[in-house]
Amino acid sequence: MPLVLGVDSSSDATAVELRDADDGRVYGEGRAALGPDAGDATEQDPAAWWQGLVEARHDAGGALGVAAVAVSAQQPGLVALDGDGKLVRHARLRHDPEATLDARRLEDLLGPFEWVSACGSVPSAALTIAKLAWLRRTEPDAFARVAWVLQPHDWMTFRLSRRIATDRGDASATGYWSPRDGVWRTDLLELVDESRDWEPCLPTVLGPSEAAGDREGVLIAAGTGEPMAIALGLGLEPGDVVLDTGGRVFAVRERPTEDPTGIVSGFADATGRYLPLVESIDGAGVLDEFAAMLGLDRSRFDQLVQVASPGARGLTFVPATAAGPGSLQGIRRDIAPEDVARAAVEGVACALLDAIDALRSADVPVGGRLFLVGNGSRSHSMRQVLADLAARPVAVPKGDRRVAGACVQAAAALHGQPPEDIAAAWHLHDARDVDPDPRVDGDEIRAVWRDTAR
Repeated sequence: MPLVLGVDSSSDATAVELRDADDGRVYGEGRAALGPDAGDATEQDPAAWWQGLVEARHDAGGALGVAAVAVSAQQPGLVALDGDGKLVRHARLRHDPEATLDARRLEDLLGPFEWVSACGSVPSAALTIAKLAWLRRTEPDAFARVAWVLQPHDWMTFRLSRRIATDRGDASATGYWSPRDGVWRTDLLELVDESRDWEPCLPTVLGPSEAAGDREGVLIAAGTGEPMAIALGLGLEPGDVVLDTGGRVFAVRERPTEDPTGIVSGFADATGRYLPLVESIDGAGVLDEFAAMLGLDRSRFDQLVQVASPGARGLTFVPATAAGPGSLQGIRRDIAPEDVARAAVEGVACALLDAIDALRSADVPVGGRLFLVGNGSRSHSMRQVLADLAARPVAVPKGDRRVAGACVQAAAALHGQPPEDIAAAWHLHDARDVDPDPRVDGDEIRAVWRDTAR
């Protein structure tokens, strides 16, 4: 009975699971919140991620006797190392407002059609290439010291295995790796700095079941990014869609996605398939903010939503985006707290469902199961409202599927089997369906929301 350890390193906490490598049975779990000195959602000290792993593993009872380990981590990001393997500066993470101008400049240099043909995605303030351009523009001395360019999971894997390596999922979120051709596009990096030899700065891209190395006899798998780990942890199949209330909507498919509008990022997954992804809103964060505004805990807020009428009696909430602030419209004297709570949940649901429409517009199959994950999936009202407005069942899995996906990858490396076969053997596609209420006119609610959002 070999055991594997899966690790998920996010911006606020580290979680681990200990599973049987043969049947996926969970034998232990651990979690550790990152300390107050870790940083924020845009910049963090990677040392906090390592400390989170140490503490989460201790919380799981030490997780002794494991045969293989894999790490999933937040993405996209930039972790820059010097020639000695030391950090040049703190990591830059996710959507980075300071890199917005750099992303636009890069897009203008080639145009959106050339970008999606080259690497699957139009440059955004999230992709690593934009962060590199920002670093060169704002901190030239630090940029000059960069010897290796990594993603967060790459750095964790490096700390475990002492090898500079990545996987195709995380490589595809850089903006300079081609999901279609499976190669680094150093010509794109030359748009950042044409004088540098970029090839030695880039990790080796490992295959889906390949190991990065070992640590004291423990196999270290390639690791991957969080969305790719979620897909593994759900046993996601083409046509299925994941609504991650942390701010992402994605699917898997058999061929690359190249969307010149820039709405859909054409990433790769961790199996050999592809993972088109739309950045949405932090739905769980929005609901927490509304609960605090109403002076309620999560449970009471959830109850309010469930007693309110669908459509929130004409009150409509449009969440804030990178393009502008949010709005709450239709306020009248007789509006009650439950209407505000209902409008918040419906606004988040509409934004997530609009992301599915964007996938469909990019010719991504979306007719399979609809999975809801993330902190917002704990909300009964969020589950039901999404099912009602989508007019289709919403599948709610148990547990943290990011960590489960890391366990799948560790087992795949240990057994030398495709990770999708491991996920199928572990029955990770299982989830409880929440059926829509046929009395709710979801089309009408979404139509009103769209009119308000324009």
